[in-house]
Amino acid sequence: MQTVYEAAGGDQGMLRLAAAWHSRVMADDVVSHAFSHGFNPDHTERLAAYWAEALGGPTTYSDSYGDETSVVRIHSGNGPHEEMDRRAIACFDQALTDVGILEDNPVRAVLHDYFAWATTTTMSRYHRSADDVPDGLRMPHWSWDGLQG
Repeated sequence: MQTVYEAAGGDQGMLRLAAAWHSRVMADDVVSHAFSHGFNPDHTERLAAYWAEALGGPTTYSDSYGDETSVVRIHSGNGPHEEMDRRAIACFDQALTDVGILEDNPVRAVLHDYFAWATTTTMSRYHRSADDVPDGLRMPHWSWDGLQG
């Protein structure tokens, strides 16, 4: 069976989606605040690699950039941010349309569910401090059936 990563276009599909999402969030008054103190110049490539690995693709993110603990720490210690999360998810849904993954494509719902889950759980779990994030977190993997054990 084809992985979610493959159905979304593989490496090039993930890169297009990451670029479209990044463009959308930078134009959003609320979500862009998360990037107001700067970001890694290869953020789009890193994000694409992270999504690829989480969705059944190659382990490029873990092999080249870092582990789940480092990703969660980057997103931690910023207090609750439900409105930002909601808007980031809306930007993701718009980015799916931007790259041609339309409502009638079954992969769209799976990608939405993955992004919404990651945004509202793993990436927002440690509101108080990045120091609260434990070492050794494993990257979650998502398939057509959702989160994999």
